[in-house]
Amino acid sequence: MADVPLTPGARARAAWRVWPVAARVALIYAASRLLTTAIMLVVAGASPADSRFGSDPSLADYVLGWDAQWYWTVAFGGYPSELPLDESGVVRENPWAFMPVYAHAANIVGFGTWGAGALAISLVAGYAACLALHALLRPRIGEDSATWAVVLFASSPLAALFQVGYAESLFMALLLAALLALVRRRWGWLYVLIPLLGYTRPGVLAFALLLGLYGVWRWWHRRSDSLAAREIAHIVALGALAVAVGFSWQVIAALVTGVPDAYLETELAWRRSWIPGIESFVPLEGWVRAAEFWFARWGLPEWSGYVALALLVGGTAVGLLSRRVRRLGPEMQLWAVSYILYLLAVFFPQSSTFRLLLPLSPLWGAAPRSALGRTVTLGVCVAGQCLWIALMYGHGNTYWQVP
Repeated sequence: MADVPLTPGARARAAWRVWPVAARVALIYAASRLLTTAIMLVVAGASPADSRFGSDPSLADYVLGWDAQWYWTVAFGGYPSELPLDESGVVRENPWAFMPVYAHAANIVGFGTWGAGALAISLVAGYAACLALHALLRPRIGEDSATWAVVLFASSPLAALFQVGYAESLFMALLLAALLALVRRRWGWLYVLIPLLGYTRPGVLAFALLLGLYGVWRWWHRRSDSLAAREIAHIVALGALAVAVGFSWQVIAALVTGVPDAYLETELAWRRSWIPGIESFVPLEGWVRAAEFWFARWGLPEWSGYVALALLVGGTAVGLLSRRVRRLGPEMQLWAVSYILYLLAVFFPQSSTFRLLLPLSPLWGAAPRSALGRTVTLGVCVAGQCLWIALMYGHGNTYWQVP
């Protein structure tokens, strides 16, 4: 029987698969960064004079904008031994809200030129995150779907974070590496990755919850997936380490400043800029207060905010139980549950909400698998990227335009 000649599309796919994974991911990542750079240049060219960056800002202005200024302050000024107070004696925003790893790593990599180091770390860490995401998803959903998950991740609405002075890129590389180590049961790596995670960005307590839920899941399935005593010891020890690291920053801030709740008061300083008069941190309160605040701001009755919150929580729960998410494996499903519960416990929803959803990026593996679905999803990602960069960087000058 004569061989059927391959179509051009089939030949292109065959040639693509010959490339090493690292090269394929590098090409996807490079194309995505060029796209983001083009969007940033267009947005900068249209930036009005009353935006935070003024008219015609440079890409360097964007790299060093917003939270990058706080990381720069940490790198060169450290943390204050006395908390700054406003005229009424309430703690103001200060560097204690920002962890030290990214700030100091950028200074080291940039040889004192902090912006260059920050950009280099964000770019390289973003590529490492893409590699880790591919390795994490490929055994579960196959090569093709894992590659598409990388495409969507690298081109997502928040993709600009891979090339600005924010710690998210490095955090994502560490987080995805930690999830990969958990899936492969390489416990030794987690003893290194957990402290790095904890001192790069807040969120390691969500990983502690993941380890607890994972331990329960492994125990429940011990007949089909044997659970050795050595593994139990690692899971317990790593969970304890994650909890200790998660709370240690509060202890360090308290010891340096002499204020027992220095860290929590610092975090509340940002929340008070939205809702004045908050006296103390109460777990789970942020979302309830946000429902009241935003719906009143939009001229809607307070009860509608509660209904919307209930629908959001219920819809998220249904989504996490869907077959598409289950296909990603129990570790990814449990991570999504853990991180969402963490956000519900500690976060006040506002303009940074989308940025704080970035650690849920393994869920890109649950994206549509049809050609049309993938094309539409990618188009939505790029459109969202354009909108986010334009609102937060190009035209950012109001209280709700903070990345």
